[in-house]
Amino acid sequence: MADLKEARVPDIGGFDDVPVIEVLVAVGDTVSVDQGLVTLESDKATMEVPAPFAGVVKELKVKVGDTLSEGGVVAIIEAEGGDAQAEAPAKAETPAKTEAPKAPEKAAPAAKAEAPKATSGGGAQESKVPDIGGYDDVPVIEVLVAVGDTVEKDQGLITLESDKATMEVPAAVAGVIKELKVKVGDTLSEGAVVAIIEAAGDAPAAASQPAAAPAKGTDDNAVEPVATQGKPDKIAEASIEHRAPGGGNPPVRFDADAIFPDKVPYASPAVRLFARELGVDLTQLKGSAKGGRIIREDVQSFVKSALQGGGAKAASGASAAAGGGLNLLPWPKVDFAKFGEIEVQELGRIQKISAANLARNWAMIPHVTQHDDADITDLEALRVQLNKENEKAGVKLTMLAFLIKASVAVLKQYPRFNSSLDATGENLTLKKYFHIGFAADTPNGLVVPVIRDADKKGVMEISQEMSALAKKARDGKLGPADMQGGCFSISSLGGIGGTSFTPIVNAPEVAILGVSKSAMKPVWDGKAFQPRLTLPLSLSYDHRVIDGAAAARFTATLAQLLGDMRRVLL
Repeated sequence: MADLKEARVPDIGGFDDVPVIEVLVAVGDTVSVDQGLVTLESDKATMEVPAPFAGVVKELKVKVGDTLSEGGVVAIIEAEGGDAQAEAPAKAETPAKTEAPKAPEKAAPAAKAEAPKATSGGGAQESKVPDIGGYDDVPVIEVLVAVGDTVEKDQGLITLESDKATMEVPAAVAGVIKELKVKVGDTLSEGAVVAIIEAAGDAPAAASQPAAAPAKGTDDNAVEPVATQGKPDKIAEASIEHRAPGGGNPPVRFDADAIFPDKVPYASPAVRLFARELGVDLTQLKGSAKGGRIIREDVQSFVKSALQGGGAKAASGASAAAGGGLNLLPWPKVDFAKFGEIEVQELGRIQKISAANLARNWAMIPHVTQHDDADITDLEALRVQLNKENEKAGVKLTMLAFLIKASVAVLKQYPRFNSSLDATGENLTLKKYFHIGFAADTPNGLVVPVIRDADKKGVMEISQEMSALAKKARDGKLGPADMQGGCFSISSLGGIGGTSFTPIVNAPEVAILGVSKSAMKPVWDGKAFQPRLTLPLSLSYDHRVIDGAAAARFTATLAQLLGDMRRVLL
C-alpha cells in the first residue's frame, strides 16, 4: 500500500521566510526524485525545492507568495510502491559559520557566505574557493575585479555557476588585487586560488575552519551551497553584488545585463528548462516580474509572438547572443524642462506606425544609395503640352506619373528590383506584377498608396488614380487595400526642393526611388554648353539583393527613358 509522505524544505543555508516565487507542479502530477516542486528566491539566491522521492502529488501546502524556512512542508506525495524510495538528503553538508548580514532586498543576488578571517597579518595573501557544497570543476562565468582594484573583505572576486546555483567567491581580506589566477571559462574546485591580495594592514587571527579538500591555498569564505537536489540541467540564477571599497558602504546593486551582456538571464531553473525545451534564447527576453525576472508567461508570450510573425528575432536568437544582435544602448533620458521652456506633443497614430517601420527597415536592411541625373527637358515640354490639351477635361499630368510609367519599364528589364527577400534571407520572391507605391505627405504623417498594375495603365490613367488616392490620404480615408501589395516605391520631393537624399527602403520591397527638385543646368553637347532641365534621382536598395553595378545600370536606364519616353514603347 502506498505511503503518504511530506516533502519538506531542506537545509537552505540558514535562510528563513524565503518567498515562493513559482509552484512547479500541480495536484495529481507524477514527480520523480529530485524533480523541482517549488522555486524559492532569497536575497542571495534562487533555488528549487526538489521532491525527496518519486510519486504522485496529493496535496500542495504552499502557493506563490508564501514564505518557507528549512523543514517547511511543501507537498504531500503518495510515494510509489509499498515503500517510499530512498529520500534525497534533507541537508547539504556545510561547515559551521557565522551567517553574513543580509544585503538590502534586491532581485536574486548571487549566493555568498561570510569570509573567514585572514590567516596572517598584512602582506600578499591567497584568496581561495571555499567549501561550495562538494561541487568540483565549477565554471567561472564572471570576473568581477581587475588587477589593481582595491577590495574589501567579503567583496565578490568571481562568480561561479554550478548546475544548481550561481555563487560569488568573496575576498578573504581587504586590500589590493596583485594578481588574478583565473579567467572566464576556467573551472574551479574548493581550495583553488582565485587571486593574490596585498592585505591592507594587520588582519585578526584566523577563525577555525574545516580543512579544505584541495591543498591549493588558504582558507576562504564558506560559500553557502544551495541544497536543492534539483535536476542537473537546471541552473539557479543570481545577480551581482559589489561592495564599494573603503568599508562601511552599503552593497551596490548593478544591472548585470547592462554590464555583462553574456550573463545568464534572470530566470528560475524551471523557466530555463522550459525555454530550452521550446528552443527560446532567454537573452532575447525582458522579464515582466519583479527585478526583471523572466517567468513562464514571458516565454509563452515570446513563442506566441514568433508564431504570429515576430519569429525573426527568435530565429536569430543564437546569433544575437553570439554578437549578431544590435545590443543598443538605452535611449537617453533627459529632463529638457530644466534647460528652458518646452512643449510635449504626442505623435499621431500614423507617425507612430511609420516610425516603427522606418526604424526596423533602416536597422535591418543594408542600404546603399545610387545617385544620378536625368535630362527631362523634352519630357517636361511634353507634360506642359498635354496639360494644355486636356485643360478643359480637368486632367493634370504630373512628372510623377511619367516616373511611375518609366520605372515599370526598367523593372521589367531588371526583375531583381521587383522582388522581396524572405525573413530568413535565403529566398527571393520575383514578382510578375507591377504595383507601384508613391509617398504622400499628409497632415497626419507619411503614407504610401499603391497604384496597382501600373504596367497596364497609361500616364493619364496613372495620374488620375494618383490624384484620387492622394485626396483619400489627405482626408484620412485610405483603407488597408490602398496601401498593400507594393513592389517598388517612389518618394518625390520635387515640389519642395533639395538636390538629393537617401530614401529608406520600404520592406519587404528591395528598392525605392527618391526624386528631388529639377533644375536647369549647363550640359556640354560637344560644341557648347546647353541649358537642360535636370532631375536628380536617388535610388536606395537592399545590398543583400542588389549590387552596385546593377543599381548604376538601373538609374542609367531610367534616366535614358526619362530623356526619351518613346523608348518605353520598345
